[in-house]
Amino acid sequence: MMAPATADALHRWLETEAAARDRSDHTVTAYRADLVAFLQFIAAHWGEPVPPAALARLRQTDMRAFAASERGRGLGARSLARRMSGVRSFLRWISDREGLDLSAALSTRSPKYSRSLPRPLTPLQAQDTLDRVADHATPWVGARDLAVLTLLWGSGLRISEALALEGADWPFPEGLIIRGKGGRERQVPVLPVARDAIAAYLRLCPWGHRTDAPLFRGIRGGRLTASAVEGAMRQARAAIGLPASATPHALRHSFATHLLSAGGDLRTIQELLGHASLSTTQVYTGVDDARLMAVYRAAHPRG
Repeated sequence: MMAPATADALHRWLETEAAARDRSDHTVTAYRADLVAFLQFIAAHWGEPVPPAALARLRQTDMRAFAASERGRGLGARSLARRMSGVRSFLRWISDREGLDLSAALSTRSPKYSRSLPRPLTPLQAQDTLDRVADHATPWVGARDLAVLTLLWGSGLRISEALALEGADWPFPEGLIIRGKGGRERQVPVLPVARDAIAAYLRLCPWGHRTDAPLFRGIRGGRLTASAVEGAMRQARAAIGLPASATPHALRHSFATHLLSAGGDLRTIQELLGHASLSTTQVYTGVDDARLMAVYRAAHPRG
């Protein structure tokens, strides 16, 4: 049972994150789950409800006990590191708000984990996927899914960014302004093939093009959902024998990797992807290096 004052503080922090930091609904929901799990654990660990002032008693041993409990429930190192990051954000906020000394708890390190490399599709795999998605029993649905996935591959959009587009955004200017994570805006190019795919979809769409409606529509006319696009991708990859890593987000990875392979510089790719930090973009150099070594081992006579 969470102390009412602590529940109220959590609610206020989540409101602050959503408004001041422009966190997405998905991020706010994840933060809520992180903090509920943490605060309920601490209450059970101490055997009593935890009002805000009591958080000053937190020590590294408490934080480590929570981490051990989460690992015992099967949470992976990467997920645990993200969860601990959310907990520390809340503790920093309530420390400033309540004037608490939480330095002991905040000094606890997150678990280390090795960042896995993105798994992009090759250009041929990406094209085969798009061709398969377009071959749908309902022509306008196939045209719609093709348009969305072409936009992900051709412009490096996140699926949420593509599905947030409105009818009023069409026709696209040469450089499309996208509002991504953290409210950061960026300009992305839109290839002619993507424009053509969207135009073809709108010609077939039973609801047509309306400026007061979403650009991409679901079967019943509402906004197309990410799960529907993921389902189309899942069917396509099963039909052509691609691994489970061939998701809509893999097309965004493909956009970055193919640009890098063609000589694109990291700073430009960072801006196109909307990454806040260059270190996030640098992971794609590992993909390119790994591919280069694979080609070398396959081609070298002593490989």
